[in-house]
Amino acid sequence: MKSNLATDNTEVVTKAERRAELIKNIKKNKMIYLMILPGLLYFLIYKYVPMYGLIISFQDYKPYQGIMGSEWVGFKHFERLFTSPDFWMIFRNTLMLFALQLLIFFPIPIILSLMLNEVRHMFFKRSVQTLIYIPHFMSWVVIVSIGYVILTLDNGLINGILQGLGLPKVNFLMNADWFRPIYILQVIWREAGWGTIIFLAAIAAVDPQLYEAAKMDGANRFRQMWHITLPAIRSVIVVLLILKIGDVLELGFEHVYLLLNASNREVAEIFDTYVYTAGLKQGQFSYSTAVGFFKGIVGLILVMVANKLAKKAGEEGIY
Repeated sequence: MKSNLATDNTEVVTKAERRAELIKNIKKNKMIYLMILPGLLYFLIYKYVPMYGLIISFQDYKPYQGIMGSEWVGFKHFERLFTSPDFWMIFRNTLMLFALQLLIFFPIPIILSLMLNEVRHMFFKRSVQTLIYIPHFMSWVVIVSIGYVILTLDNGLINGILQGLGLPKVNFLMNADWFRPIYILQVIWREAGWGTIIFLAAIAAVDPQLYEAAKMDGANRFRQMWHITLPAIRSVIVVLLILKIGDVLELGFEHVYLLLNASNREVAEIFDTYVYTAGLKQGQFSYSTAVGFFKGIVGLILVMVANKLAKKAGEEGIY
C-alpha cells in the first residue's frame, strides 16, 4: 500500500516538474514562440478548423439546411467517385503529372544548388540566383500568359520561327500530346530557382574543413561534391522528398486549370480541377468534398509510408 502511494506521489511530482520545466522554457524562449505563432494560427484557422466541413462528404448537403439539417447518406459519394468513368482518367492524369514533377523537377533544384555552390565569382553567382528566383514571384496567370505568347498558333514566337524555316506550324496549346511537356517546363521555370534556397542553406552549413581535408587527399571538385556535399544534404533531400510524396494528389489548381481546354482534357483533368468543376460550377458540394477527403487520406498514408521507409534507411524522417 505504501509502495503504491509512494509511486503515485513520485508520478505527481514528476508531472509537476515537467510542467514547471515547460513553463520555464516557454518564458525563456518567448520571442521564438511569438515568431512561430502566426504560422500556428494559419494552420489552425485554414487547415484544422475547416476539417469540420469534411462531415458533408457523408451527407447530401444542402446549404439552406446546413450541416446539422442535411440528410446523412454514408459512403454514397465515395461509391460514386470510385465507380465514376472519370475517376481512373483523373487518377491517371494526376499520377502522371506527379511522376513528372518527382522525376524531372525535383532533382533540378538540387543540381542547380550544387552548380551554384561551385561558382567562386560572387557577383556572377548572385546575379544567376536573382535571375532564377524572379519567376517564382510571378503568378501562374503571368507564366501561362507568357507561354501563350510564345506557343500560340497565330503570331506565336515558336511558330514564327518554324514558319521562317519553312516548317509547318504546331498547335501546342490545343494538342494533348504537348500538354505535359508544357506543364513540366513551366513548373521548372517558375519553381526551380526558388527550390534552391533550402539546398544552398544546407550546403552552407557543411564544415569547410571537410573540403580542405579532401583537397589534401587529392580529391577534385567533383569528388568533393559527390563524397562531401551530397551526403551532407541527404537528410534535407529525404525530408523534402517525403513532403513531396505527400502532395501526390495535390498538384495545385491554378496552373493546370489555365492550361486546360476541351482538346487536352483527357490528359489534363486532375483532382483539383475536377473538384472545382463538380463543387463550384455544378454545386455538388458533398461529392467534391468526398473527392478532397480521398486526396487527403491518400496523401497522409503516403507520407507515413515514406517516413517509415526513410527511418528504415537510417534517416530521421519528419517525425
